[in-house]
Amino acid sequence: MFGRISLRYEVPISLSLAILLTSLVIGSVLIWRSYEELRNDLFRSSVELGTVLTRTLVTALKHDDVWQAYQTLRSAGFKSYIVLDDQQRIFVSNQPKQFPMLSELRTLGPEFDALQVDIDNHVSLTPFLHERLEDERLYVVIPIIDDGIRIANLVIGYPRTIYRPHLMNIASRVGLTSLIVIAFLIPIGWWVGNRTVNPLVQLSRAMSQVGSEPLDDIKYKPLGRDDEIGKLGQSFQAMIEELKEKQNLEGQVIVSERLAAIGRLAAGIAHEINNPLGGMMNAISTHRRFGPLGPETEKTMILLERGLKQIHETVSALLVEARQESHDLTPEDVEDVRLLVQSDAQKKGLRLVWDNKLDGPLSLPSTPVRQVLMNLSLNAVQAAAEAGNVTLSVAPVDGLLEIRVSNDGITVSNEEIGKLFEPFVHHRPGGTGLGLWITYQIVRQFGGDIFVHSEHGTTSFMVHLPLESAA
Repeated sequence: MFGRISLRYEVPISLSLAILLTSLVIGSVLIWRSYEELRNDLFRSSVELGTVLTRTLVTALKHDDVWQAYQTLRSAGFKSYIVLDDQQRIFVSNQPKQFPMLSELRTLGPEFDALQVDIDNHVSLTPFLHERLEDERLYVVIPIIDDGIRIANLVIGYPRTIYRPHLMNIASRVGLTSLIVIAFLIPIGWWVGNRTVNPLVQLSRAMSQVGSEPLDDIKYKPLGRDDEIGKLGQSFQAMIEELKEKQNLEGQVIVSERLAAIGRLAAGIAHEINNPLGGMMNAISTHRRFGPLGPETEKTMILLERGLKQIHETVSALLVEARQESHDLTPEDVEDVRLLVQSDAQKKGLRLVWDNKLDGPLSLPSTPVRQVLMNLSLNAVQAAAEAGNVTLSVAPVDGLLEIRVSNDGITVSNEEIGKLFEPFVHHRPGGTGLGLWITYQIVRQFGGDIFVHSEHGTTSFMVHLPLESAA
């Protein structure tokens, strides 16, 4: 019935219908009970009245005194009195025109025929009520008994409308009470329904965003409840976190593959450039040593040599090799980097927080690790806002050297993070875009990992270098 209606409306409407149906059922039961009570009261009062009348009617019946019996019954008002003799014929009635003497009931119509059948079948000497929905009257039949023998029957007939005023009064009161109860309960039902359904609506809205919107844009907060809805919300939140983790891992794999491809391409190009570059530099050196040079030629040679050296430096930067001939990394190596970075931080008025947790040498070559520390620290200082904060921590954790560098400033988008470690990609004037590239190549050559996270104006780099592989 409600298959196409949102639960936000379906549940409150269902509760409202349940309240209405309950009120209708209760009202009907109350009216029916009232009808039963009226019916029983009518029966009891009829039996009491009939018992009094039968005491006089016994004498009239014994003496066959119709007039005395008629005098007893004529002040009946709206009721119909019929006295049936032992042969079930009308002995006397308070309405002789309608119920002629000595006539049989069944000859007066279907209503009285059914009454006669009921009297014939009732062998007990107790009063009983005869009532059918299709009849115009209901009848109370009271046996007239003398010396324990039924000598006649007194039939008291009432018009069915006798109940109507009472039932209308009761129905109006029940209806008014039901309306008050409904007016009070339906708003409560809507409130309860909405309170129950809203968590499901929010969960449904969040689930509909999966696949069509970025996972970081899906805002859903599980309810602090232990029922089925709360557990469903917690499961959904756990699923979102797992999808985010999977997405991050996939992104890292894609970035790693792309950077590895770029590295292979850059290394190949660098090697191809180095060979003719070395030849050109040797030719210039030979020409300057043996050939006659005029002022203009000397000036040209200087420009060529300077350009070729710049090309050589750029190509050498692309050929990163984490040489391990240097001594093991010590706490003093980390502090040396701090001294080198301190001056640049002071120029920008930065607060430099340095947390060096090394308490002895580690089995990592100091030179490339210092290069990683230097590149990340200078990058953080350059990216930090004026009078901002730069934080660096170095600590051995579970067989890894963990390096954390963070700075406040501009939030880096996910798209920019994916390109940070590519060569010649930079976000500041005068940068070469090789610092993070070199850092990434060193970390990967040691079999480590590097992660970037930027949110709410804080960017953090985290490096893991395995100690075992470097031993």
